[in-house]
Amino acid sequence: MAEFGFNEHHQNEVINYMRFARSKRALRLKTIDSCFQDLKESRLVEETFTADEVTEMLEGLRVVVRGEVETELINTAHTNVLLLRQLFSQAEKFYLRLQTDISELENRELLEQVAEFEKAEFKSSGRKANQETSKPKLAPLNEAGVSELLNKEISRLQEENDKLKSRLRAVESQAMSALEEKSKVEKTLKELQKIQGQQQRALHSQEISSLEDTVAALQADFQKSLSDSTASQKNLQDTLVEAKHELLRVQEQLALTEKELEKKFQQTAAYRNMKEMLSKKNEQMKEIRKRLQKYEPDE
Repeated sequence: MAEFGFNEHHQNEVINYMRFARSKRALRLKTIDSCFQDLKESRLVEETFTADEVTEMLEGLRVVVRGEVETELINTAHTNVLLLRQLFSQAEKFYLRLQTDISELENRELLEQVAEFEKAEFKSSGRKANQETSKPKLAPLNEAGVSELLNKEISRLQEENDKLKSRLRAVESQAMSALEEKSKVEKTLKELQKIQGQQQRALHSQEISSLEDTVAALQADFQKSLSDSTASQKNLQDTLVEAKHELLRVQEQLALTEKELEKKFQQTAAYRNMKEMLSKKNEQMKEIRKRLQKYEPDE
């Protein structure tokens, strides 16, 4: 089977399957032969037959042979499915996905190679069987040999058991060391958490004290600003009152000046000069009013 790429183990598996198929085929051929033999013995007892009788016998034989062949073909197909099931089950255990090419089942060249292999293999199987019968067989073991084998197996198992016990002790020791290390780490972690909590509480106390001092300073600044604002407002009010008084005084002086000028210079050439001076005074009055409006509160 070198041309099929099989190793020795798979080649033996193929040979076993072909041997099984040959035995089933031989059995089915014997069954078909028996159908013909039964027809000869049961129906062919007379020397002459009519055409209808021959047709009837052949039809009955056809039905029987057809049933046998159909049964064999169905059984062969089902047997192949079971064989594929075994292969696929083994492949799935190793997470493999096998694929088949149905077209290769009708490859005449491969079919002829299989036929040649079967012919050569089972032609030489008779010679192999004869050679195997001539080979000397091993003598059965006596009780002493069995006891020796059992003692060796017991010793091997005890040695393996000791090794497993030693490994188990080593693993247990490692586990205990790991547990002790874990306990130390947990204890250290708890201490660190405790110290961290104390530091956080102290930090919170400092922060609260600092915030209280800041609030007190802000309150003091606010009170000072409020006092300064009150004093400034009072000064502004006093300045405003004085400005109003000054405005009234100036207005009175202007009124008197206008009356006097109107009397003295109303008919003279200096009237015009006085008018200009009056206009200037009016401009000054407007300027003073503008300045006073800056100090007066909005209504």
